[in-house]
Amino acid sequence: QVQLVESGGGLVQPGGSLRLSCAASGSIFVIRINAMGWYRQAPGKQRELVAAITSGSSTNYADSVKGRFTISRNNAKNTVYLQMNSLKPEDTANYYCSAGRNVLGPTDYWGQGTQVTVSS
Repeated sequence: QVQLVESGGGLVQPGGSLRLSCAASGSIFVIRINAMGWYRQAPGKQRELVAAITSGSSTNYADSVKGRFTISRNNAKNTVYLQMNSLKPEDTANYYCSAGRNVLGPTDYWGQGTQVTVSS
């Protein structure tokens, strides 16, 4: 099994920044982890992909966050990051780290989620 633990959420004013981290542990070779990613879910809405990064560091982003969010990874630490800049109230959601086989949006393993609230 693979365990994912997120950190870094919180309350921030519009226009501010936050950095989320996700540390992976466990037997990452149980299944091949081709990519890690971040999803988010706001109240009353479906969970949506925010960004994903492959083992080769190729990235893809939701249109709503392009130019504002950056996903990166440290393979030595089995950690993925999401740098969020120019945050908007509509970015408010519970953010989930994920890992798995699908390079466009991995969904085999999930973290417990971290809340991001953008409000003045």
